[in-house]
Formats: sequence, C-alpha cells, structure tokens
Amino acid sequence: MSTLPQLNGPRPEGYAGDVEPAEAWRILHESQDAVLVDVRTRAEWGFVGIPDLNTINKKVLLQEWQNFPSMERLADFETAVVQHLQGGGANKSTPVFFLCRSGARSMAAAIALSMAGYENCYNVKDGFEGPLDETRHRGGIAGWKASNLPWQQQ
Repeated sequence: MSTLPQLNGPRPEGYAGDVEPAEAWRILHESQDAVLVDVRTRAEWGFVGIPDLNTINKKVLLQEWQNFPSMERLADFETAVVQHLQGGGANKSTPVFFLCRSGARSMAAAIALSMAGYENCYNVKDGFEGPLDETRHRGGIAGWKASNLPWQQQ
C-alpha cells in the first residue's frame, strides 16, 4: 500500500489546504469553473454514494486515487484528472476540490495535482463521510453527508 505525502514543512506551491464541505459547496456553486474530484474507489461510490451537483448543473469527476482492493496508487491519476480538466475548459488556476472518505487520500491527490502545476487545489476536510462516531459509524459527525450537502446513491 502506498504512503500518503505528509505536510512536514511548507505546503507545495498550489496546494491551498483544507476547506470545510459547506465552503467547497459554496465555491462550486458560485464559481462556474470550479471542479469537484471524488478520489474514492468504485466500490465506495457504488455502496456509499456520491456528491450530487445536479442542482448547480455540474457533475463530479469520479477518478480513483487507488485501485481497490490492492489500494495501489494509480500511476496515471494526474494525467487522467488533467485531461478531464482541460477537456472541460479548466486551466491551471481553476479551483479544484478533492474529496475522499475522510480527507487523507484527497489531501494526497490535491498535493499531487498542485505539484503538476495547478494553483488552487483544495482538500475537502473530513471527506464524504467524516470520522467514526462513538458507535464506529461514519457520516454523522462531519464531512459532506453530515453537512447535509446533496448526495445520491449511484
């Protein structure tokens, strides 16, 4: 299993840091070119659901950061995301928000794209489901779902 980059020291150029899910939603809503990239696995999208951007006339870019079940990092992740962004008219200053289950993979993905020259890469804090609650369940404390942002089952 690949290790995630650690932020020991200065942030990479272009990595804008964490944003709360509601702030990501606000910017996605207000900025026509802002993009949301969900980096979870196909299994997570299918079983847990995905953000629903239909009310703001957008679609989530579903691009795995790691393959399930091996959880090997996809070597062509940056290439796939850049191709999608360029195909949609985005440029290197487009705000790009990354989302995973809890915020770890999406931070790594945001750092990776910032290192590829993108200037406004954000990690959605606490991801789609957030941390475990006292009963060891996700989705109720923090994250996209707990913030009551739109989502849907695939």
